[in-house]
Amino acid sequence: MGLISEAGYLGEQLVKMGIVTEEQIKKALELQAQRRKKGQKAKLGQCLIDLGCCSEECIARAMAAKSGFQFMSINETGIDMACANLITPEIANKYKLLPIGMKDNKLLVAMQNPNDIIAIDDIQLLTGFEVQPVVVPDRELAAVLDQFTNVSKNFDDQPEEDFEEAAATSDEDYSINEKPAVLLVNQIINQAVKVGASDVHIEPQEKFTRVRYRIDGVLHEIMQQPLKFHPLVSSRIKVMGGMDIAERRIPQDGRITLKVEDKTIDIRVASLPSAYGEKLTLRLLNRSSRMITLEELGFPENQLKRYKEAMHLPYGFILITGPTGSGKSTTLYATLAEINTPDKNIITLEDPIERKMAGINQIQMNSKAGMTFASGLRSILRSDPDIIMVGEIRDRETAKIAVESALTGHLVFSTLHTNDAPGAVTRLGEMGVEPFLTASSLVGVIAQRLIRLLCPSCRKPYTLSREEILGIAPDFPLEPHEDSVTLYKATGCLSCNNTGYRGRKGVFEFLRVSEKMQKLILSCSSTNEIRELAIQEGMSTLRLDGLNKVKQGLTSMEELLRVVV
Repeated sequence: MGLISEAGYLGEQLVKMGIVTEEQIKKALELQAQRRKKGQKAKLGQCLIDLGCCSEECIARAMAAKSGFQFMSINETGIDMACANLITPEIANKYKLLPIGMKDNKLLVAMQNPNDIIAIDDIQLLTGFEVQPVVVPDRELAAVLDQFTNVSKNFDDQPEEDFEEAAATSDEDYSINEKPAVLLVNQIINQAVKVGASDVHIEPQEKFTRVRYRIDGVLHEIMQQPLKFHPLVSSRIKVMGGMDIAERRIPQDGRITLKVEDKTIDIRVASLPSAYGEKLTLRLLNRSSRMITLEELGFPENQLKRYKEAMHLPYGFILITGPTGSGKSTTLYATLAEINTPDKNIITLEDPIERKMAGINQIQMNSKAGMTFASGLRSILRSDPDIIMVGEIRDRETAKIAVESALTGHLVFSTLHTNDAPGAVTRLGEMGVEPFLTASSLVGVIAQRLIRLLCPSCRKPYTLSREEILGIAPDFPLEPHEDSVTLYKATGCLSCNNTGYRGRKGVFEFLRVSEKMQKLILSCSSTNEIRELAIQEGMSTLRLDGLNKVKQGLTSMEELLRVVV
C-alpha cells in the first residue's frame, strides 16, 4: 500500500481501474526520481506514458474518474468556437483551459487542472455562465490551445485603413507603415516553426494571396489573405532577407536568421516574378536542432552495417541518390558527423551550405565568381583532404574529378539524381565517366526516399488475409506461418492537424560494389543486371524496406505507394 500512496491519487486510480500494475507504478516512480535528480519536470503520468505502460487517454480517464469530472475527447466532440471565443487567448494560455461547448446551460471547459477553483471563478465572472470542468487528454488540450491562439490572431481584425495606408506608400516610405506587414509575416513564420514546416509558399493568385506550408513533404493550404496585402508582405520579407525591394522583375535570393521560441531558424528566401506579383518561397532550417544519427534516419540494421563498413574505408567514391527533397543532405551530414574525428581533414563543397558543422571545412559555391563544383574540387585537392564531400554532381567534369579524387586516395561523398541505386552506376556512364574509372573508384551507392509516419494517436488497425495482402503487394514480406497481417491506416486528429501522419523516416537501399559488380560495370551491363546481382549479394530494395516499415505499423500502404513505385 505504501507504494500506491507514494504514487498519489492518479497511481491509485490507475491500479484500481486495472490500467497499470503495481510493478509498472514502481518503474514509473524510479524514472520520475531519476528525472527529478537531473532537474527535469517529471509527472508520474508522463513517466507511465514514456515507459509504454498506458496511453494519454488512459491517464485522462483515470483523472476524470478520481475527480468525478466528465472525460471527453475533443477529437470526437469538436469545439464550439462561439463558446471558445467567450475568453481571450491570454486567459486560455494563463489557466491552460478552453471552453468547448454548452450542456444544460453550463459552459463545458476543458481544463488541464479541473480542480483549479480560481480559474473556474474567473471564467464564470468573465463569461457569465456556470462552468462545468471536463477532463481531456493533455495533447489534445495543448493542440487546441495552440490553434485557438493562432486563429484568434487572424488578420481580418486588423483595421482596413492600416493596410490601405501602408499599401499606398512607396518603397522609400516603407519603414513608416510596416506594422501590419510585420505582424502578418511574424504570424506566418511563427506558425510555420510551430507546426514543423520545412517550406513556406506565399503565392499571389487572381483574387487573393495563398499561404501554404510543406509539412512532412506535403503541401497544406494554411490561409488566404486579400491580394492588396501582398506587396506589403513581399517587401517586408525582402527587407528581412537583404534583397532589393525596388526590383520586382527578376528572381532574387536572400537569407534571414531569426530566433523563434528559443530556436535559431535560418531561412532561405527565393522570390520569383509571377502573373499577379512575386511568389516567395521560404526554406526553414532549424539551426538549434541536434544532428540526427544514421540509426534515427530509419536505416535497416543489416543495410546500415554494410554502409558503415563502406564509409570507414580509407578511400573510394560513395554516392547518395534520390529525387529533390528525399533527405540526401541529411544522410550526408549524419555520415560526416559519424566519421568526423580530429585526425581527419574533411572539406565540403556545397551550394548552399545547409548546416554548419564544427570541425569540418565547408566551402560555399559561387558560380558568378567562377567557384563551381569542378573548379572548387580541383582547388581543394591541393589542401591535403582525407574526406571530400561534393554537394551534387551536375556535369561530366565534376563527375570525372570526383572519381579521379577517389582513385588518388581520398574518400569522396556526393549526391546524384537517379531513381534507384543500380541506376546511379549507369548514370555515371551516361555522364561520360569511363566504366573502368567507375569500377575502380565506386564502393557503394545509397538510394533513399522519405515516407510520412502514421500518427500514433489516431492510426487505425485493420487485418488482411494472406491472399488479400499478396493480391495488393505480391512481394509483401510474409513469414511461411503467417495467414494474416495487421496493418494500419491514417485517420487524422488534433495532434497531427487531421493529416493522419506525424514525422518522417527514410526508406533505403544500399548497393555495395563487389568484385563481381566491378566486372558487370566494366562490361557496361544494364541497370537490371546490376540490380539482380546487388539483390543476390544482399541488397534490400527501397520497396522491400518500405513494405517492412508498413508491416511494423510505422506507415500506411497508401503512403508507401505514393513514394515508392
